[in-house]
Amino acid sequence: MPHSPEEKKKVLARVKRIRGQCDALERALEAGADCNPVLQQIAAIRGAVNGLMSEVMEAHLREEFGQPARSEAQRTARVTEMSALIRSYLK
Repeated sequence: MPHSPEEKKKVLARVKRIRGQCDALERALEAGADCNPVLQQIAAIRGAVNGLMSEVMEAHLREEFGQPARSEAQRTARVTEMSALIRSYLK
């Protein structure tokens, strides 16, 4: 999770943008929009969510590995945690 005020502001702006895209998709579906524009909107939302995930993951990596581990066991635990996080992201 981004902790600096600048990173937090950027992430929240992305979330608000995604919310707006989801609201637009909902309106399009309620209005019976054609399939192509609906699919384009879904793809845009997916891209925005992927960008958000990447940004948050990058911030987490910088925070997690920006400081040296206190021990080999801690380093191993941090690497294992990040590997699991990346695997879940790639599903």
